[in-house]
Formats: sequence, C-alpha cells, structure tokens
Amino acid sequence: MQLKSIIKQYKPALLKKHGESLLPSQWNAMHSIERCRTAQSGELYVQCKHCDHTRWTPLSCGHRHCPNCQNHEVNQWLDRQKQKLLSVDYFMVTFTLPAQLRQLAWQNQKIIYTLFFASITITLKDFGLNPDKLDAEMGLTAVLHTNNRKLDYHPHIHVVMPGGGINQQRKQWKKLKGQYLFNEFALAKVFRARFLEALNANQLTIPKNMPNKWVVNVSHVGKGLPALKYLSRYLYRGVISEKNIISNKNGYVTFKYINSTTKETEYRTLKGEDFLYLILRHVLPRGFRRVRDYGFLHSNANALLKLVQLILHVKLKPIEKRNRARFICPHCQSEMVIRQIKPASRSGPD
Repeated sequence: MQLKSIIKQYKPALLKKHGESLLPSQWNAMHSIERCRTAQSGELYVQCKHCDHTRWTPLSCGHRHCPNCQNHEVNQWLDRQKQKLLSVDYFMVTFTLPAQLRQLAWQNQKIIYTLFFASITITLKDFGLNPDKLDAEMGLTAVLHTNNRKLDYHPHIHVVMPGGGINQQRKQWKKLKGQYLFNEFALAKVFRARFLEALNANQLTIPKNMPNKWVVNVSHVGKGLPALKYLSRYLYRGVISEKNIISNKNGYVTFKYINSTTKETEYRTLKGEDFLYLILRHVLPRGFRRVRDYGFLHSNANALLKLVQLILHVKLKPIEKRNRARFICPHCQSEMVIRQIKPASRSGPD
C-alpha cells in the first residue's frame, strides 16, 4: 500500500477540507512523496557492463519524511553513533509535553521545539553537575518525536545517555551506582519550571489549565546500541511504514499499530483525506534538526570524547564505508553503470 498512491487519490479531498491549514513544509513533503521514484524526481540512464542492456531508472525523492527514502542516511547516522559508544550502561529519558501545550506547540513549532530541546538539556546537565548527584559532565543524544503510536500529535523527546560523566578537572570518569539515573519526579519538576520560564521569556501565552505534574520517564536500557537502533527507526522515513497501511477502500484508510500498554496490535480507520492530514501534521519545519548531541557527545567535543574513551579503555573499529545500492542488469545480473542523469522537474505542487 503505497503512500504516494494514497496521496494521489485523496489529495483533492485533502485540499478541500484541510488545504488552508497546510504549512509550506507539509506541501513540500506531500509533493516530494507523490513524485518519489517517478520521472518527475529525476532519472538515471544506466548501462550494463557486460551485455550493454540500458534503461532509464527513476530516482527517489530523498525527502526525510518519505517512507521509501533515507535508508543510507539512517545507516550512516548509526555508524557515527557507534563511534561514540562507551562500555557502560545506558539510560533513556523521555520528556513529554502535557496535552495543554500541544496546540501552542503546533502553532509555534520551530520555537517550541527549540525551547523543548534547550530546557531538557539544561535540566539534565544541571543534574549531572550537581555535587550531590554525579558532579560530572554528561553526554546526551536527544531525538524529537511528534507522534504517539496512533499517530496523534504528541510531542516528546527521547534522550539516550551513558550512565556516568567526566570530571574534567580530575580527568576522572564518574560512574552511576546501580541501574538508577535520576529521580523522575525531580527531573519533571525542574524541567517544568525551566520550560515555562522559557515560554514567558519568549512572550508565549501559557494556558491557564497547566497541570502541576508533568511526565518524565527514566528507563535503564542496558548497552547503548539497542536504544540507538530503536531511535534510528524514527529519524527518517516519516512516521509510518507502508507495511502498516493495511487497507484503502470505500474512501477510508486503515493502518495498524502496537498499543504501548497492552503490546497488542490495534487498528485505526480514517477518511483518506484525514489520514493524509494526520501524516502531514508530523512533518517538521524546514531545516529543523530532529536529532542533536550534547556534552562530550557533541561534534565539537571530539577531544573530550577521546579522553572519556581512553579512560574507559574503549576500543573502536574503524567505520567501513557504506556503498549505495548498485544497479544490477535484469538479464545477466552484472553491474550497471550510470551514463546520463536527467534532473528532477522543477514544477511546483498542484
């Protein structure tokens, strides 16, 4: 069940019902997905090295919200993160914006998401630097998600972090004791105060019915690679896999998802135009980075990261260059080479 075919079928109804609500970034995402792997996205003229068979091959759109693109970029991101892994236990900390703030976040996405990242990182850094807790600088990898499993708008940020930190003055790694990071309720209380303070500083109106208690979840995830692989599934390719779209009939689209509480498969059915709007609500503002590194995991802190890895006796394998998929001749199975490139059409959305 291809998303681009659903877009083609229901786009007129989507524009009629939700057209005035669509943002430029959503228009661009829809237009790119619709053209993906068609001549409108550009074509390559390839020729077999052995039997001289030739053909035109359409290109992918390369959009980060397209369910058929960015596999190479996901693998490259994982390779870079593997070079930062430490031989310690890892934790995942999830910060969730309360329901009362979702409308404000939707109307001011870029600034709210920026404040979201900033409030989380300063909260975690302060907890790590607290002499009564860890007294060390921590490393963080934070990833923004805007949806729950039902694909409703539900902004939250996952932070994957090693269970410890570096005291630069002593050049000492300080390890957390046991499988415990920080108190969830204390984190939530400080994060709430920091975020509301940031909203006030940016003259954003805070809803009057703001809850006193916010939700922060801290979980021990063992080694870091499984957590990073979990996050990588949501970095690119949009919010839904096409294999989870199971039906498109009589003007309705049905998709499946795993209930996070019961762990059972459930189904949701929407009108085609409402399904598309649900998907497009999770397109991020143009140029906004979904994933960010902080502390000794930041790209500008390579020297500090190497010090940490030296202290912990971390041995890393060099990154092997990943080659992109090759073109294979359908007749003799030999490799095909690119002879000509036809650029993408520059026409705008309908």
